[in-house]
Amino acid sequence: MSSKIYFNTRRFSPSKWLLGIGTRLHHGLAPRHARRTASRLLLTPQRNQRDQAAPEGLVRQAVHTGEGQLMSYRLGQGPVWLLMHGWSGSASQLFPLMEQVAAQGFTAIAYDHPAHGNSEGSTGHLPRFVRALDELIERVGPIHGVMAHSMGGAVALSSRHPGLEHCPLLLVAPVIDYVPQLYAMVARSGYSMRLFDAVVKEIEQEYQHPLSEVDPLAALARRSGPTLIVHDEADRFAPHKDSLRASQDGRTRLISTQGLGHGRILASPALFAAFAQLSQSAS
Repeated sequence: MSSKIYFNTRRFSPSKWLLGIGTRLHHGLAPRHARRTASRLLLTPQRNQRDQAAPEGLVRQAVHTGEGQLMSYRLGQGPVWLLMHGWSGSASQLFPLMEQVAAQGFTAIAYDHPAHGNSEGSTGHLPRFVRALDELIERVGPIHGVMAHSMGGAVALSSRHPGLEHCPLLLVAPVIDYVPQLYAMVARSGYSMRLFDAVVKEIEQEYQHPLSEVDPLAALARRSGPTLIVHDEADRFAPHKDSLRASQDGRTRLISTQGLGHGRILASPALFAAFAQLSQSAS
């Protein structure tokens, strides 16, 4: 259900009105049960089942965190670049880029977010991903650079881990305007916004991470390390215009592509060249 909401770009669906009526009624009659049901429906990502061939020499390792065991994938030798996928994605999408990172003399470490890929968990949300990221950084040691795709960009920019303050950051098709876009997608589905707000408040209280503090654009402006964005102009899920706005701060650079969309960009020569450019300039 959640992927149908978050990746649905249609403005109207015949079931939208019925979904709104049903969820509002459920919330009014049984609020606690409605919140539990909404959490399962809205916060359950689709597990990525794509069979992506693993690079030769790839090392898999489960990393224990407070958010459950995360499956990590390591390739290469040298300073560590940490790679993050987006919502309903998996680290296997990053295997082609991991090969490029390793070929440049670095160690590429990717991992599956909680409730994604081969990691533990059944539900996911940004505060959970941020906490898991911060713990993972403590386990894998100093980070030389970070690459993040889609929602992974909002996760990286929401972390306050000191190890990320100065390192180079490569954002691929990032969700810059995260909170407004999240609410717009749920509203477009027809789901009860009052019920969604109740779910959000429970998460905020548990993690002490208010959504009002989630502002990737402001976080970009505060960064001291170099940031490079690679984004396709026709991306249907993460608006290119937001990356264009981010690049106007004078410090964030943008490489715009065409014809690659939101997913194919991860295995594109344009991204590989951007990584080589950023990693060499930051060395």
